[in-house]
Amino acid sequence: MIQCSQCEFFEQRPDGSLGFSCDPFSNIKEPECLVKWQLIKLDTMVQAYQATVRMYERMAPLQERMLRHMEREMDEAEEADSWKYEYEEEEEEDAEDEDEEGFGRS
Repeated sequence: MIQCSQCEFFEQRPDGSLGFSCDPFSNIKEPECLVKWQLIKLDTMVQAYQATVRMYERMAPLQERMLRHMEREMDEAEEADSWKYEYEEEEEEDAEDEDEEGFGRS
């Protein structure tokens, strides 16, 4: 088994990071290369997931404040419209009272 550092598809960048230009569908030299390539991709996915989690952690307080603000706005809007609902409830009660009186006379 050859080491990745000895492979022509390996490069070490000036910043110290490692680069691989191997493609599992065309230029893998050994079966072990495929396993290494899968590990590299899995590590990349984990790093992306961790970055996403960190971003969500940073956004959580802002989301909480935004949700509280939205709830307060909705409560204020419902309170402002409460007169409409009281009027409708009174009409419904009056209609029910009239229906009950009408049934009793028959």
